[in-house]
Amino acid sequence: MALAAEVNPIKTLDKNGEEIKTVGFQRFGFDSEVPIDILRSLYLRSHYVLTAPVDQVDNVDTKELADHARFTQGLNAYQSKSIYHPDTKSISYTTLSRFPPVRLLPPSERKRILVTGGAGFVGSHLVDRLMLLGHEVTVLDNFFTGSKTTVSHWVGHPNFEMVRHDVVEPFMIECDQIYHLACPASPPHYQFNAVKTIKTSFMGTLNMLGLAKRTKARFLISSTSEVYGDPEVHPQHEDYWGHVNPIGPRACYDEGKRVAETLTYGFHRQDGVDVRVARIFNTYGPRMNPHDGRVVSNFIVQALRGEDLTVYGDGKQTRSFQYIHDLIDGLITLMNSSETRPVNIGNGDEFTIGEFAELVREIVEKVQREDGIVPERRVEIVYKPMPTDDPQRRRPDTSRAKESLGWQPRWSVRMGLEEMVRYYKAKMAEGSI
Repeated sequence: MALAAEVNPIKTLDKNGEEIKTVGFQRFGFDSEVPIDILRSLYLRSHYVLTAPVDQVDNVDTKELADHARFTQGLNAYQSKSIYHPDTKSISYTTLSRFPPVRLLPPSERKRILVTGGAGFVGSHLVDRLMLLGHEVTVLDNFFTGSKTTVSHWVGHPNFEMVRHDVVEPFMIECDQIYHLACPASPPHYQFNAVKTIKTSFMGTLNMLGLAKRTKARFLISSTSEVYGDPEVHPQHEDYWGHVNPIGPRACYDEGKRVAETLTYGFHRQDGVDVRVARIFNTYGPRMNPHDGRVVSNFIVQALRGEDLTVYGDGKQTRSFQYIHDLIDGLITLMNSSETRPVNIGNGDEFTIGEFAELVREIVEKVQREDGIVPERRVEIVYKPMPTDDPQRRRPDTSRAKESLGWQPRWSVRMGLEEMVRYYKAKMAEGSI
């Protein structure tokens, strides 16, 4: 505790220069606000391991402890005490000392929430938020791309349950809300087994909508900006029908999500199921799989390793990136609103991929300077041929989210990137990347 007090905390300023101390807000009768410090202690260092030789378990580096304290900020009681032994490349795991404090809700306010794909990148952050808010959360995941470690800090908590299950098979449970996130979302993963991807999108959504119909639960599906394909309209608004190649290598995902939306509105119109459709644009943040081929994780890991950054094409294609906290705010707000039309959730700040590579390089160098690391050389940016059907421009029109939900992004790309660089740097230090 004393050590944490001596260490400068991580501070994040929003676009107006105000310090961000909480994420979420109270809207539509649902309070989703939690302190950012407690969330950070879960995702930046929940499984952070201190390093020590096998024969010197008690001899932990004080600088490492100080670094650790920057992230945990007096919340050490809720941290894993795992130790990584670099000499034998082995790890000694422990469970958490105790669970982080969760809100104590009266039964009338406490919801039973099912999160499919809850061990994935987006799902695990949603689970953290819902757990801290005091709800009962069941995670359904087959761990094809998800990982138990993203939610293992909740295993054993009375409000939490994790079930290994593939949504292609029916699942029976009683619940009040269903967040249906289950589907591989990065090109290497969804192209690995294209038929399985379409099956997951269709059968998984069919099964979860059937469950929502039976239990009268509210159903939210995480759709994607990929439903717009390689758009001819810019920025993309929700009434744009898209420009998708139905037989290309990305079609298993693009068309899978389009048919999942069709199915969702079929149940809504025919059976009166209460549905929400979130079209998620590029999102980044801690817990992104560093090997999933996405541009943000690719650039950061390459820069931290001192490798040149790989840009495909001429670097003029644009993307807009939103930070994970903004997305979770948007999903929770949409779920608890009365908006049944599709809603774009994304950040309108548009970058060319070339500019983005330069920004990542600059932030990695800044973090390395702050931590007293001198790289051997400055990483370069190299250009390679463009993959098939890679869209040239992608940027959301988020007017509907702003008007219907009162939601707009609070995190700039730069703010989120620094946090993500520190996350990957910590993962590399503990040998898990």
